[in-house]
Amino acid sequence: MGVLNTAAFDTVRVRFENGICFLQLHRPEAGNTINARLVEECAEVVRFAEEHATTLVLEGLPEVFCWGADFGDLAAGDTGGGNGESPAAALYDLWLSLAFGSFVSVAHVRGKVNAGGMGFVSACDIVLCADTVMFSLSEMLFGLMPACVLPFLTRKVGPAKSNYMTLMTQPFTAEQAVAWGLVDVSADNSDNLLRRHLLRLRRLPKTGVTRYKTYLRALDDILLPSRDKAVAANQEVFSDEGNLRKIERYVTTGQFPWEGE
Repeated sequence: MGVLNTAAFDTVRVRFENGICFLQLHRPEAGNTINARLVEECAEVVRFAEEHATTLVLEGLPEVFCWGADFGDLAAGDTGGGNGESPAAALYDLWLSLAFGSFVSVAHVRGKVNAGGMGFVSACDIVLCADTVMFSLSEMLFGLMPACVLPFLTRKVGPAKSNYMTLMTQPFTAEQAVAWGLVDVSADNSDNLLRRHLLRLRRLPKTGVTRYKTYLRALDDILLPSRDKAVAANQEVFSDEGNLRKIERYVTTGQFPWEGE
């Protein structure tokens, strides 16, 4: 049995309990935003969970689950990982692993979710959240688009709702997220909700889960065919100099693109 060196992680916290992997996104100093290091560390944990876990619980911080891309890194020009793979491809492949990995992926959402955070949520098999959580897709406000998120979101809620969320950029409640199919169940006490679900999921054998998730991958006609198009669209909007100037201005002044024009 391999060993996961959790002490070496900078952006996530990990623990294993009776075949359950608890993976927490942990960048409180950066609003729990996504950078290359977080994607690399999550991918390492997910690869380990493929062999050693039947359930993977993905969590964020109580105030914010995940707020999307780290605009500070983007403004500074720090976007790449160390293996030559594009950041968009690495992130998309991580979400594919959550969708089709040989474990039940459970998103436990206690804090607000935006942009790329919606990709993490949409990639999971089961989504549980607190009643107070707010969700949003803000990319279009900056001339961007949720290119990598959309295939996963569309698989969850359908094309009409994912289109509406993208164009309106408006936050919506946990109640609305349940009604639209993004969230499976919400409750006032999401910790108790998670415990109840895990009591049931503990009964599933690893072999059965693995076969089922392999079958889901074979049935897929959205996520895998969309990968290259999503990565290319992401690279297009994030290489646009006008968009990058808007992001840099927001990081340095706090002004949105439509302010102070």
